[in-house]
Amino acid sequence: MGKIYPVGIQSFERIREDGYYYVDKTELIYTLVKTGHYYFLSRPRRFGKSLLVSTLEAYFKGKKELFAGLAMERLEQEWAEHPVLHLDLNAQKYEKPEDLDSILNNALCRWESLYGASPSETSLSLRFQGVVQRAAEQSGRNAVVLVDEYDKPMLQAIGNEALQAAYRSTLKAFYGVLKSCDQYLRFALLTGVTKFSKVSVFSDLNNLSDISMSARFSSLCGITEQELYRDFGEDIRELGEARGMTEEEAARSLKEWFDGYHFSENSEDIYNPFSLLKTFSEKKFGSYWFETGTPTFLVEVLKRNHYDLHRLTEEMATADSLAGIDTMENDPVSLLYQSGYLTLKGYDREFQVYQLGFPNKEVEEGFVKFLLPRYATLRAGSPAFEITNFVKDVRGGDVDGFLRRLQSFFADTPYELAQDLELHYENVLFIVFKLLGFYTRAEYHTSQGRVDLVVQTDRFVYVMEFKLDGTAEEALQQIEERGYARPFASDPRKLYKIGVNFSNAIRGIERWLVE
Repeated sequence: MGKIYPVGIQSFERIREDGYYYVDKTELIYTLVKTGHYYFLSRPRRFGKSLLVSTLEAYFKGKKELFAGLAMERLEQEWAEHPVLHLDLNAQKYEKPEDLDSILNNALCRWESLYGASPSETSLSLRFQGVVQRAAEQSGRNAVVLVDEYDKPMLQAIGNEALQAAYRSTLKAFYGVLKSCDQYLRFALLTGVTKFSKVSVFSDLNNLSDISMSARFSSLCGITEQELYRDFGEDIRELGEARGMTEEEAARSLKEWFDGYHFSENSEDIYNPFSLLKTFSEKKFGSYWFETGTPTFLVEVLKRNHYDLHRLTEEMATADSLAGIDTMENDPVSLLYQSGYLTLKGYDREFQVYQLGFPNKEVEEGFVKFLLPRYATLRAGSPAFEITNFVKDVRGGDVDGFLRRLQSFFADTPYELAQDLELHYENVLFIVFKLLGFYTRAEYHTSQGRVDLVVQTDRFVYVMEFKLDGTAEEALQQIEERGYARPFASDPRKLYKIGVNFSNAIRGIERWLVE
């Protein structure tokens, strides 16, 4: 019998007891617990944060038997048992201030049934402080606090300033206990997607070490290439057989689809663990991670900030801006990075900035397809239908067909976008050409008021020039003057030169000419 993959299972105890496959991260976990006390770790959703918390809980509860055969068994000699206070904020819907109060109250009641309560502790934070102190005094060992998805309430309250402020003040007081109870604590870890600088848990807790971009811990969650080949050789072979591929082709496809995450300057490549295990389990490739959460809110932030989508392929940011978020409303880049839609692609030492880009095919293709109906007007209603027909027109040499379809993408451009028509048309063109690029060879460039594009298929080459408030004739002329078609002079494929003009007056494509 092959491996049983723990897809979506976040309990270390269950994985170990029920014989699920576990990629051994315990050597890194040992380093974590022996070299520091208070940590914060940010990773995208479904990246193994909850499993990490669960593993730490088992370790601090002294459950040595669960670590049999793992690196921890060899490394840890003492196995001291500590009281563990594990708070999971993941499973709740946060729609009103009481929602957070009730989940904190529920956790406190559970802990108070173990360690007692005091009538003088009238607030949530006072009760938490009392629990930490009593847990340490009664057990004779300092307590461990593990908070999974510490930022979930604030993420769900985005766009609702009043609710976010309420959650912020509750959590600030609650997490503040980690500072006031220092003498009673052995270890604390907070995990989440984003680091809200304003939740002064971070300014108050200057003893909280943020390891989100630490090279030492970059592979604490996720699966490295070394782990993939060490632990999943047989699985890659079986996947290849199921898909009619060689082992090498299957490995190459896994890399293209799910690899490419980097969480520090020199981080090794990290594979998305959820998609990888799901692919092995289903024996087929799919956008598994992308489909478990839709980036609707992200797109709202991009639109509100008049973000030029072209920058997604060449974005830059400083480490400071990526590490924290002050207002999620106007910082699409760090939000895209922290949620896993962009990742680190390089580092410029001179300017001390990171280059960012899509991690892999799953995210790039998923995100761009998600953007299409949110920026363009779709007649058929179904993005898949529109994309398929668009690509078929291009592959079949039906120039008028695909230009009419392109024209329809701009129909009914809302008036509020017309004030920034150039950005709107460049954004839609970016999405369309990016989509075309998944099925053909598409290269394009933009500069003031114009876009040029070359699309190549097996049988056709399209050289296109787009103008804003010029004429289709001028656009064609530009193709000639700049010699865009010259590289294809002796190419056996059929060449089309196409000039397209966008008009501000009609908020869309006014006309095109084809040679």
